[in-house]
Amino acid sequence: MNPSKPKILIVDDEKFYLDVLVDLLKEDYKTVIAKDGEQALRRAASDAPPDLILLDILMEGMDGYEVCRRLKANPAVQNIPVIFLTVKSEVADELRGFELGAVDYISKPMSPPIVRARISTHLALNEARQVLADQNQLLERKVRERTEELDRTKYAAIFCMASLVEARDNETGKHLLRTQNYVRVLAEALKNHPRFRHYLDEHTIELLYKTAPLHDIGKVGVPDRILLKPGKLDSEEWVLMKKHPDHGYEALLRAEQEMGTTDFLQVAKEIIYTHHEKWDGSGYPRGLKGDEIPIAGRLMAVADVYDALICRRVYKSSFTHEVAVEMIRQAVGYHFDPDIAKVFLERQEEFKQIASLYADTQN
Repeated sequence: MNPSKPKILIVDDEKFYLDVLVDLLKEDYKTVIAKDGEQALRRAASDAPPDLILLDILMEGMDGYEVCRRLKANPAVQNIPVIFLTVKSEVADELRGFELGAVDYISKPMSPPIVRARISTHLALNEARQVLADQNQLLERKVRERTEELDRTKYAAIFCMASLVEARDNETGKHLLRTQNYVRVLAEALKNHPRFRHYLDEHTIELLYKTAPLHDIGKVGVPDRILLKPGKLDSEEWVLMKKHPDHGYEALLRAEQEMGTTDFLQVAKEIIYTHHEKWDGSGYPRGLKGDEIPIAGRLMAVADVYDALICRRVYKSSFTHEVAVEMIRQAVGYHFDPDIAKVFLERQEEFKQIASLYADTQN
């Protein structure tokens, strides 16, 4: 028998009809028979499932309706076309079969030309549906790959731009890698916390990770004489330094006005504009207090301060991890959200590992 022939499963508890259908179809199709519902379900779900099922309705035990219902409930075989064989010709009976997922009816006694035509038609339709499904899957994969490529390109451009800003501050791209990974550690640890789970879904956590490198992009608007000053800033210089969140925020506002807003830009604005706010309201640029500060800004605050403490800057030496942890512990409740700081203290070893993994060679 030619294995390329379509396979037809014939289900009927009457030997006469089985013999008639096998004899009618054997030249053009590979035929397999089942004499009851249970046998039909087993053969349909075999390693070599049929391409189409001819299913009698009136059978002893499990009737054709129930067999069809079970077939359509099984994802492995639910797309196999089912044609009912029946002496029933009432509209209600046909409607019930179509509602269960059958594609057609053939009435008994059967007309051979009609049987051949119906089978040929539904095999062709099913093949066309499968071709269309395969094309849709291919298209979806190409769209997904293209989207991922665009995301990577966008992220690379953002990271390069942020790195250039950091370079003006005698920082390296490693600072960006460290802080974005700190933020991810905090966000993952807090995603089931009652205060944060409404915000920290997987999509938002990924956005936080990708936008974190932009946190100090506003420093591009700060003069070098202030940014690179090796000592303490005077009051006038400090006023100018504290404007860098405004510079970054305004740059993203202009981007939104030109291109429209996105989730990415919304999270980026919050990080840029609020990561220097403090829990007690003494931060800048707006003096926000407590839950007024967006969660993105509160997470970034812990990440940025920890990294600033453990790294050498033009105006200070680096602190050890232990000293940095203790300084953050002492700032709980006035600088940092207590719940976020608590998670930092619990996950401090992960912060230490990230700092070591992405350590600057000059530190």
